[in-house]
Amino acid sequence: MAGQQFQYDDSGNTFFYFLTSFVGLIVIPATYYLWPRDQNAEQLRLKSLRRVHGRCLWYRLRLMKSQQSIVPTLKKAALLFGWLVFLLLAYKVSKLDREYQEYNPYEVLSLDPGASLSEIKKQYRVLSLKYHPDKGGDEATFMRIAKAYAALTNEQSRQNWEMYGNPDGPGATSFGIALPAWIVDQKNSMLVLLVYGLAFMVILPVVVGTWWYRSIRYSGDQILINTTQLFMHFMCKTPNMNMKRLVMVLTAALEFDPRNNKEATIRPTDNVEVPQLIRELGNINVKKKEPPFYYPYSLKARVLVLAHLARMDVSEELEEGRTHKSSSRSGFSAPRLVTIENCMKLTQMIVQGLKESKSPLLQLPHFEEEHLRYCISKKYKVRTLQDLVSLKDSDRRNMLRFLGEEKYDEVMAVLGSFPHITMDIKLQVLDDEDSSNITAGSIVTVTVTLNRKRMVDVFEQEQEPVPCQGDEAATTEEQGDTSKAKTKVWQNKNKGAKKTAKSKKKKLTKKKPTPAPAKNKQANGTVAGNEVTTTTTTTVATSDEGEANKDSPSERDEDSDKQSDTEVDEMAGDDEEEWEALQQSIQRRERALLETKSKVTHPVYSLYFPEEKQEWWWLYIADRREHTLVSMPCHVCTLKDTEEVELKFSAPSKTGNYQYSVILRSDSYLGLDQIKPLKVFALCHCQWLIALLQAETRLSIIHKAQHVGQALTA
Repeated sequence: MAGQQFQYDDSGNTFFYFLTSFVGLIVIPATYYLWPRDQNAEQLRLKSLRRVHGRCLWYRLRLMKSQQSIVPTLKKAALLFGWLVFLLLAYKVSKLDREYQEYNPYEVLSLDPGASLSEIKKQYRVLSLKYHPDKGGDEATFMRIAKAYAALTNEQSRQNWEMYGNPDGPGATSFGIALPAWIVDQKNSMLVLLVYGLAFMVILPVVVGTWWYRSIRYSGDQILINTTQLFMHFMCKTPNMNMKRLVMVLTAALEFDPRNNKEATIRPTDNVEVPQLIRELGNINVKKKEPPFYYPYSLKARVLVLAHLARMDVSEELEEGRTHKSSSRSGFSAPRLVTIENCMKLTQMIVQGLKESKSPLLQLPHFEEEHLRYCISKKYKVRTLQDLVSLKDSDRRNMLRFLGEEKYDEVMAVLGSFPHITMDIKLQVLDDEDSSNITAGSIVTVTVTLNRKRMVDVFEQEQEPVPCQGDEAATTEEQGDTSKAKTKVWQNKNKGAKKTAKSKKKKLTKKKPTPAPAKNKQANGTVAGNEVTTTTTTTVATSDEGEANKDSPSERDEDSDKQSDTEVDEMAGDDEEEWEALQQSIQRRERALLETKSKVTHPVYSLYFPEEKQEWWWLYIADRREHTLVSMPCHVCTLKDTEEVELKFSAPSKTGNYQYSVILRSDSYLGLDQIKPLKVFALCHCQWLIALLQAETRLSIIHKAQHVGQALTA
């Protein structure tokens, strides 16, 4: 390209600028993202969890790991070394001489700016006698002196210097390449080609190929594709899996095969210890010749999982394998409700190290099988965690008398940390004129609001009030009666609700509602009055009717006008409220899409799980009669205090009443699942149109009656 010159850096100064910038771009972000966080904060967090989680396996492993780990020290050393290199390069760059300085002829002639012409000529003669080549001077220095003299005495050279900074006029654009010239030197050409070939033809293809080969083997959930295909095969083969079959399928995952996972190793001692565990566990279908259930890796994984659920002691070598099996994650979907729910129960069992048939009370510390007889006695009948919370403190302490004071306090601290979830359910059809009516085939949205509290907050609120003394004896008796009438949070409130509903129905049947006043027809055939449905007693209704008879026709018209105006205003207000609620729900969904919530909720109390587990939940809608899923299960991983979850499903294609269930399951605790009924009445499109036409007809009648009343009043 004309007027441009490309040249390598002969001195190597430009290369240092490039190298300093390159190292800085690596060191600064790496320090921000990789610098180890404050270890004191982690120690303080573990210290705060010690009272509740001190006996948990994951807590002890995390405590040992934080004390023995040298990874943070190595990270700090590597980052500090990078900063040292960066600072050395920056110091080297600051000491480099500036090669591209502004040309100044006065500086070359050792004159002050603005010197006169006579002073310039005099200085030129002195320097010529000193640096002229014929006088033994330096030729390059003399050329610079002559150039500077010409720039100050020749008019054209002076103009070029003032305009372009160079007495010779504008020069060619020069581009420097920030690589030293020895790289392109012919002597080093073979070495440079060898390095380039090794980097771009060997190392880069090997790295990319290795990454690609490993990535295509795994799904988006970091599960082997072959494992997913294996699960789908057995799901289709056995749609309804019991828990025993499910454990066999899970432990057949290829992640447990040493050929696919370096952490899953086969040791020589397995030939002795695994058969011993099989004899202690009993019947685990060892003789089943269905591949891959009889493969050594699958058999070992199954034995270790069952030993974990039975809380059996194993050797240290097998303990490492059991830790790997317990912490391995696998996610898959099944076609039947029974299999899906068994998968969810299996996660609870693995986290807590308990079988499905065991009591949920064994999740608490210091509870053993022989202690359960105190709880399930006829006096207390405590079988669940909720029953234990519902007891009075004195009865609870008497029942757990086999525990010392320290152990009892620890049990109560752990029990108080368990979650208590309340569910509020709202059923609606979004983007519809009437969100309360469900038409056949429409998309139904169930909004479930989950509120989490600790059990200690719940049973502290349930403590009975302290009775008063003195002159307030009557009030204390009333308070005692009301406190007895209150039901516990854990007790079923449906029975009480049914009783109150029946009592209300009986009272309503005793009351004889008065018949609605007949419609008074005027000469023009219009209706002068409105039908009134009353729920008051007979005396009140008759008195109102008598007062209405005393009113004049004009007063009755005014009353009907006011009533019609009130109904119109109420319907308009309902529409505005529905519109505001719809806008708020849309805004909440938009914020939820933009907001990224942390999946760190609350640590789970698990005595035998090797990793710290957070409280997560499964929420879904199912038809318990048909044993089918209605909505896809939603994995709620961000419930700290309050969380709003939307479940969507398609309404049934046939009209009628449908009984569904909204089910909340924990993936960590046993005995904390909740099921709430959900009634859905599906209308056909004709019924929905009839209801809409009836509402519109009612509005038109109200408007006509209003106009007629106004005309009669006038």
